[in-house]
Amino acid sequence: MTTRNFVGGQVFFFLRDRPPAAPAWQAPGPSYAPAGPGYTSPIPVVRTHLGHAVASEWTKIRSVRSTMWTLGVFVLLVVGIGLLAGAVVAANASASDLGDQTALSFGFFGLLLGSMCVITLGVLTTASEYGTGMIRTTMVACPSRGRVLAAKAVVFFAVAFVVTLVSSGLVAVMHVGMLGDARRPTGEEWLKATVGVSLYVALLGLLSLAVGSIIRHSAGAITIMIGVLLAPLVVAIFMFSSSLESLRQALFEYSIPNQMGVFYATSLSDSGPSGWDPLWIALGVTAVVLGAAFALLEKRDV
Repeated sequence: MTTRNFVGGQVFFFLRDRPPAAPAWQAPGPSYAPAGPGYTSPIPVVRTHLGHAVASEWTKIRSVRSTMWTLGVFVLLVVGIGLLAGAVVAANASASDLGDQTALSFGFFGLLLGSMCVITLGVLTTASEYGTGMIRTTMVACPSRGRVLAAKAVVFFAVAFVVTLVSSGLVAVMHVGMLGDARRPTGEEWLKATVGVSLYVALLGLLSLAVGSIIRHSAGAITIMIGVLLAPLVVAIFMFSSSLESLRQALFEYSIPNQMGVFYATSLSDSGPSGWDPLWIALGVTAVVLGAAFALLEKRDV
């Protein structure tokens, strides 16, 4: 808008509502020029895959305190109780007392108690993120929910298997050295008491991870898994009625402590799973529950 004023016979024009000129330091220079058709971002853009999610979950599991505490207690129980049991047997048992038993069988006691630590860590791997709300950040970073759960399963299974294998292998070697009067174990017995039982415990933890993903509550999922671990055996012990004998026998045979004892040739019953059967049973049950966890994860809100 312009106005005119006559001063001394001269005409002056005044401009109103005109925006002030930008300072020189704000003037667009070459660095502010819009990108042309040949512009390339200096930040590399790659297509994400499962490996990226695995790397993320590995960073999580090794950086939280719960992992160090639960695995530390696990190693302490497996190695400590295992060596304590071996020392007591070595000090009090003779060759006739050991009979045809191998030294590997005494590693069962520490591993049974230690498995509760693996169960706890498996649940916390998934359920703790729902409790803190961190799962929303995880899903924003990786919108593929199935990929997130798969990465958690891969990382946890690998960690649980390696830690169990190292712990059980150390106890087995120490027991064979301590109990010289016991029968020398065969190659298959070595394999079952180290690799076999480590796979079984890792699958048990993976089952707990799936239950934690389904329940989405740490305390509830841990309670369920402790019940699955101990309840069948405890209930079977107090079944005195003869009419319940078949049920009592089934609970004994398929309880987790009994199946774990099969790897050490210390089964609680003469029938039921034997050889590598407990591993296939655990694999089947874990696959079913983990499949349910994948299906529910895709349908429910986070």
